[in-house]
Amino acid sequence: MLSRIHSMRRRMATGYGADPLHLLALIACFALAGYAASRVVAAGIWAGFLVWFVGAAIIHDLLLYPLYTLADITARRRPWRRRRPPGPVPWPPWTNYLRVPTALSGLLLLIWFPLILELAEVNYRRSTALDTSPYLGRWLLVTGVLFAGSALAYAIRLRRRKTSPRPRTHLRPPRAP
Repeated sequence: MLSRIHSMRRRMATGYGADPLHLLALIACFALAGYAASRVVAAGIWAGFLVWFVGAAIIHDLLLYPLYTLADITARRRPWRRRRPPGPVPWPPWTNYLRVPTALSGLLLLIWFPLILELAEVNYRRSTALDTSPYLGRWLLVTGVLFAGSALAYAIRLRRRKTSPRPRTHLRPPRAP
């Protein structure tokens, strides 16, 4: 029975090009997207949603992607680069410890910018009877915590590098030709 299941999975992977779980996940994603689209149409906001979706794709692809690609290239080619002392244990790369909090903070700013920048004060006050003044401070606090957590994670990684055992380089004498 088990060999039959493996045989079916192998035939499916050959015919489909991927594991059956990939197909199942793809079907689930399409079902979720279809449900979301049906809810947008049922709410009668499909035109605004379409404008937002196309605008977000254009702004991301034509403006934001080149900007953060340029920022990443600049960060990797930094002029303040110092030479690291050579050692058997490599230094951990720092770029991901900067990319992750920057991306999360930027995503939060992108989602909540009308409230953070107090551009929706009137509508927000009318809808909730609250003001938008705490949003900037909270976003700055979350951003600070993200960068502090990332710096702490990098410091721990550096500490592990310093305390890791050095590999022995003289286990066997070199072979004579």
